[in-house]
Amino acid sequence: MSTPAPAPASRSPWRSLRHRGMRWWSVANFVSNAGTWMQLTVQNLLVLHITGSAAATGLSMSVQAAPALLVSLLGGAAVDRWPRKVTVAVSQTLLGAVAFTTALLVALDRIDMTALLVLAAVTGVIATVDGPACALLGNDLVPVADVPSAIGVGALVHSAGRLVGTALAGVAVGFLGTASAYAANGLSFLFVASVVPFLRPAAGAAEPAAAGSREAPARTEMGVREGLAFFVRSPRLVALAGITGLSSVFGRNYGLTLAVLVTGPLAGGAGAFGTVSTVLAVGGIIGAVLGARLRKPSVRTVGLLAAAGALLQVVAGLSPSLAVLLVLVLPMAVVESVSDTAGTAVLQTDPPPRLRGRVLGVWSSIGTVWSLGGPPLLGLLMEWAGARGALVAGGLLIAGSIGAGLLVRRRGGPVPVPLAAKDGDVTGREALGTAA
Repeated sequence: MSTPAPAPASRSPWRSLRHRGMRWWSVANFVSNAGTWMQLTVQNLLVLHITGSAAATGLSMSVQAAPALLVSLLGGAAVDRWPRKVTVAVSQTLLGAVAFTTALLVALDRIDMTALLVLAAVTGVIATVDGPACALLGNDLVPVADVPSAIGVGALVHSAGRLVGTALAGVAVGFLGTASAYAANGLSFLFVASVVPFLRPAAGAAEPAAAGSREAPARTEMGVREGLAFFVRSPRLVALAGITGLSSVFGRNYGLTLAVLVTGPLAGGAGAFGTVSTVLAVGGIIGAVLGARLRKPSVRTVGLLAAAGALLQVVAGLSPSLAVLLVLVLPMAVVESVSDTAGTAVLQTDPPPRLRGRVLGVWSSIGTVWSLGGPPLLGLLMEWAGARGALVAGGLLIAGSIGAGLLVRRRGGPVPVPLAAKDGDVTGREALGTAA
């Protein structure tokens, strides 16, 4: 008797939602994202109200981002050493306490710039632990093959939460005052913390890092070095960092390049750029859905998609009219969103479970360098070549660099990553069965 063939693996972008824990986690993330964007929407206005200075607004944002550059490695090590669910519950509770403290100070009219900067810095420090812990907790809830779906769903939840939170901020401030946005964000953090204890991993889910186990490094410093060494010695992760860095600096700052292109050479106004931004957002959502269908993401996939997006950017830079630009912007956003989902899946599954928090800590530090250094570099390029020149030159640089890298790798062959395996370590890359 012949045995029936196994059912083909699902490629549905929503397959991670088959698992009860992921459904609850997505609801919690939506609530949290909505609360966060409520607060972010009013925070800049609050700084402007207190100081009347746009520079002070930028300073408050930089102060909150600075800890990601300085202490993300320690935050990632903490995520690997501590139980994931406990870490998320505690970090969310602490973030809620900061939000409630800010709400109280605003309500009592006791807030000033010094207090805002201190609270922003505290939030940034907590986020160095909360960010990687939340990202990895979601992956712990689903089978390894469904991790790309979980990441894609997370991107959609983030976008939906941003839209809802931004809209609710105006309503809340109009009827209840600025403090209500901070209080609502505090409640959203507490909601997440209350959901976490009830989350259960699905059958076939990867075991979380053995945080706090006997095999964990005895000292945090050693753990930090181990994660950094793994990242540097992994050709896949180094290549991913290079691709993402080039794309972030020369291909993703559309809020700057397209704004200048639309309002300058294409003779559009703020409304025209708003239309372009809307199309970019729609393309990002479509790309997140398509990216969630991936089952075997790889660095090669990320590179090819990034190169395709860069070539579209080159053509967009030569657009003769706004209509042509709008036609090109949608596939640009789709391709880059799929590339982002694939890259995040590689980043979060390639290292062994015991190192994933530290690898995300390294990535956060690198990403902060890109976000701080990218706009000035791109601004200099635009000063020299204009908006069209910056789009064309940046796109050619990205596509050319990725093409050269693929040729070098094809000729040189794969490079093994020496890493002492520990009992029970199975990397996500092995589980997904893909090659870089």
